[in-house]
Amino acid sequence: MCGIVGIVGHAPVAQDLYDGLTVLQHRGQDAAGIMTIDNGNFHLRKDNGLVKDVFHTRHMKRLLGTTGIAHCRYPTAGSSSSAEAQPFYVNSPYGIAFAHNGNLTNAHELREEVVTLARRHINTTSDSEILLNIFAHELQACHGMVVTPEEIFKAVTTVHQKIRGAYAVVASIIGNGMVAFRDPNGIRPLALGKRQSELGMEYMVASESVALDAVGFTFMRDVLPGEAVYITEAGELFTQQCAAAPVHAPCIFEFVYFARPDSFIDGISVYASRVNMGTKLGDKIKREWADKDIDVVIPIPETSMDVALQIANTLDLPYRQGFVKNRYIGRTFIMPGQKQRRQSVRRKLNAIKSEFKGKNVLLVDDSIVRGTTSGQIIEMARESGAKKVYFASAAPEIRFPNVYGIDMPSPHELIAYGREIEQISELIQADGLIFQDIDDLVDAVRLENPAIEQFETSVFDGKYITGDVNQVYLDRVNNDRNEKAKSSSRSKTELSNIDVHNMPQD
Repeated sequence: MCGIVGIVGHAPVAQDLYDGLTVLQHRGQDAAGIMTIDNGNFHLRKDNGLVKDVFHTRHMKRLLGTTGIAHCRYPTAGSSSSAEAQPFYVNSPYGIAFAHNGNLTNAHELREEVVTLARRHINTTSDSEILLNIFAHELQACHGMVVTPEEIFKAVTTVHQKIRGAYAVVASIIGNGMVAFRDPNGIRPLALGKRQSELGMEYMVASESVALDAVGFTFMRDVLPGEAVYITEAGELFTQQCAAAPVHAPCIFEFVYFARPDSFIDGISVYASRVNMGTKLGDKIKREWADKDIDVVIPIPETSMDVALQIANTLDLPYRQGFVKNRYIGRTFIMPGQKQRRQSVRRKLNAIKSEFKGKNVLLVDDSIVRGTTSGQIIEMARESGAKKVYFASAAPEIRFPNVYGIDMPSPHELIAYGREIEQISELIQADGLIFQDIDDLVDAVRLENPAIEQFETSVFDGKYITGDVNQVYLDRVNNDRNEKAKSSSRSKTELSNIDVHNMPQD
């Protein structure tokens, strides 16, 4: 999962890109990058780390220009190499800077085509670089130095025909303008906004509407599934549907966990959808747990707080903050094993013991993925004096890998894979465990926009909207991930053996 931003303005855009990216920091915390255009030249700064750590005053001063794009990265394939930080860049044709949120499901086949047929070099393992080169290759057919909107839309149409998966893209074409497009299923989000300046209209695209709000742009609408948006350097806006048969099926996990509550995605208030999830789950608890002696409802910070409050209201029970989240802890950039994850939970959360002592508590979380965090938090609740600890998940059981940009690629890492609820409850040592029903989850989100007829729900039901995911593909993804994890582990071991005292210092 990543965050993308693009702005075509009439004044320097570096600060707005930075501010927009900071607001989207929750979508990717491993790397960040900004690329701007000024006087026919690209200016780039990108590196591993949080936005605030990657960009300093000296970097911002060099990011000149009134057009630019930005990206914050969360790796989904086991690699956190700075070489895969975005935006990416190719110099032919024209010079294109490119940022992508999502994941391609036919990347292996596409890589072969890019290398052998298009004769373009791929320098990283990122599918985003493959997507960039496919788009660049289609623009190669353009004749003049100025690309027409028709040529842009033709290139995007061909891209849609060739690639499969989830993608929201923003790209700057030097000397021309900015193009943004979204996959034909609308899995990954993309919002379009505008701002009137003294010199004319300015436009912005971003992964979530909240980024538009943060820098003073007015939300216009969501980019439609399969649609392309082209904005010239002069500020002219062109849009066109470029997919033959688009289907609107946004990723439901955006609403469960990833998106900020103050965002609107595809006409849906993320906050309102989570309140609805709380109502639905509260009603289920009423029906199925009438015999449970719950004293208090406590959320696990922070995504589940809106859900938990509504559950408490529905059950007519007290709602309490039982955990304090340490917002200033140093990041653990790579946590490949269970031991590291367990330690991380203890560093990030601390219990308020008075809220647990002698009580039967209902803990509420947005979802349960590996179960490591849930088990640790239940243990913390017991250590704080809780008599019984019940656990509720705002999402259904996650039983299947995600292939569209969320880091859930291996079913064997999912605690619900091949297990019944009673077994999961025993593993995390809860006195009771309840999950949201998938129909209730879909209804809770759709209630805010009934026009959306379906959602991408593969992690819950194993139904992959792109129709090209089978066991062979899943096995290959899992093998690739394991190989990258081994490679990363070897690299860290080699690095730890280096004598830092003999290394040149900055």
